[in-house]
Amino acid sequence: MPLLQSSTYQRPKYLFNGHLETVFPAIFRQVELVPTKKERVETHDADFLEIDWHQRGNPKLLVISHGLEGNSSRAYILGMAKEALSNGFDVLAWNYRGCGEELNRKAIFYHSGATYDLDTIIQHASPQYEEIYLIGFSLGGNLTLKYLGEKRERTPKIKKGVAISVPLELGSSCDQISRTAFGLYTKRFLKTLRQKVEKKARLFPAEFDLTKFSTIQTLRDFDDTFTGPLHGFADAEEYYQTNSSLQFLSDISIPTLVLNAKNDPFLSPSCYPIELANKLDQVYFEFPRHGGHVGFMIADSNKRLYSETRAVEFICQDS
Repeated sequence: MPLLQSSTYQRPKYLFNGHLETVFPAIFRQVELVPTKKERVETHDADFLEIDWHQRGNPKLLVISHGLEGNSSRAYILGMAKEALSNGFDVLAWNYRGCGEELNRKAIFYHSGATYDLDTIIQHASPQYEEIYLIGFSLGGNLTLKYLGEKRERTPKIKKGVAISVPLELGSSCDQISRTAFGLYTKRFLKTLRQKVEKKARLFPAEFDLTKFSTIQTLRDFDDTFTGPLHGFADAEEYYQTNSSLQFLSDISIPTLVLNAKNDPFLSPSCYPIELANKLDQVYFEFPRHGGHVGFMIADSNKRLYSETRAVEFICQDS
């Protein structure tokens, strides 16, 4: 049953391929939502995380995790927050290390498996709420699923999870991003990543050798040079194998939805594990034909995106 055979999503006719469905909302969609409070949370290793609160005094909290090189003010984050607020949730949208308004202190960044930081956020917010729900986009989806499937102590207040446009297998998905659209997506990501590396190099020149950037052409190259070694992995491949959420799905014990469009230009075939889906009883898979990557636009621009209404519907329905 966890493989949902049908999806009600219908894309607008003018977004006629996965690239348009991906790029159009990223560039043109605007969502106005001002946080009720911003806060800095100290981490276990003397670093910090920046969070945005959207609070209405509700007893239930939704924690939203963004994608690669995203942040808490992106339209897809604010759109999801609005939908949750209108359905009786408070919202916490957090920024990974180095993704907020200030560069983080340590000689590390964030990565797809850094669940220790997600745990810090949940532990910080937990005392204020009766129930907690998790939603992650792309890299944040991998982070969310890995967290839910890890053998760690978690608060029983966490009731459900949702992962949207999630690269369940990190290595093949990174390679897919680098191959698609003549490498334009990769160039965009590498541009902002390089800017962060340049800032870090001024503080930690030994850890951030800028001359190595001359050989970096793909996300795998970047992870091989920086992400892996900085965070204790031998190389990109070890980093991918250790942190891909696909291997953690069978240990997830609460209802969780994975929403991946079949025409997502970022995802490899491994991100649609139909055979595995038939074996799981808590992880639900929905693979619409269309949607792009973190897209799911609908024709009526006055309404929420399909991903927003679907995610909140899932976490609100009775298990």
